[in-house]
Amino acid sequence: MALLTIDESTCNRDGICAAVCPTGTIDFSKGEVPRLVNDAREYCIACGHCVAVCPTASISHEKMSPDQCPPIRPELRLTAEQCEQFLRSRRSIRRYKDEPVDRSKIQKIIEIASHAPSGHNSQSAQWRVIDNRDRIEMLAATVIEWMRWMMDNQPEVAAVLHMARAVERWEAGDDVILRGAPALVVAHAPKNDFAAPPACTIALAYMELAAVPMGLGACWAGYFWAASQGFPAMVKALDLPSGHRCYGALMVGYPRFTYQRLPLRRQPVVSWWDEG
Repeated sequence: MALLTIDESTCNRDGICAAVCPTGTIDFSKGEVPRLVNDAREYCIACGHCVAVCPTASISHEKMSPDQCPPIRPELRLTAEQCEQFLRSRRSIRRYKDEPVDRSKIQKIIEIASHAPSGHNSQSAQWRVIDNRDRIEMLAATVIEWMRWMMDNQPEVAAVLHMARAVERWEAGDDVILRGAPALVVAHAPKNDFAAPPACTIALAYMELAAVPMGLGACWAGYFWAASQGFPAMVKALDLPSGHRCYGALMVGYPRFTYQRLPLRRQPVVSWWDEG
C-alpha cells in the first residue's frame, strides 16, 4: 500500500499538508498535487497531520484514512474562560470513595492519554493497571519498606522527603502512599527509549485531566514512582516487562469530597527576550 494516497479529483492544491508535515516528507509546488519526497517512508512518523488538516479529506495515510478520523466538532470547543476554570480547578485527589472504578472508564482515559504529544510520535507509554485492593496495599507496604531502607542508608534524602513522617502515619493506619485508591495506573516503557520520560509524563498529565469529566479524580504517586526506580522488592512486585521501567503512576478513584474554589498560586516568573 502507498504511504499516502491523494485524491486528485478533490485535492484543491493548497499545499497545507506539505506546510504542516513535521518531517518535510511532502513536496508541493503551487498549482500542483502534493507528492512525497523520495525518502518519505524513511522519515514519515505517521502523525496524521496531513490527514487531519486537509480541508477536502483528499489525503489517506496507510495507517489512517479521513473516514477513520473523527471530525472536530466546533460546538464542543472550550471557551477561554471554560478552559481556564477546567485547568485551574484540577486538584490532586487524595481521598477516595470506597468504590471500585469501572474498567471501561480507566480504559477510556488511557485511550485519551494515548493522544498526548510524544517525541517523534513515539507513543512510548504502555500501561499497567492495578485495581485489586490487596495488591495495591501490598505495593504501598513495599514503598514503606523502601522508605525504612532509605532512612537507614540515605538519611539525608529521607529527611528531605519527610519519609519518617510518612512511615509514622502509615504505622498509625493512614495510607499516605497510595491513599487507599481503588486503582493505580502505571506508565512504563523500555529503559533505552529516549522519548519515554517526557512522553509518559505528558500522557499521565492528559490522563489526570481526562479523569475529571468521568467523575474520577487522580493523584500522582510520587513515593511509589521513586521506589520503583531501583528498590528490588518493588521492581519484583511491579513485574513490568523485561527491560522496562516505570516512568510515573497515578492513583485513580471517585473523589470523596468536592472542591468549591480555585486556590491561589504564586505569580509566574516570566522574562521576555527583547533583542537589542
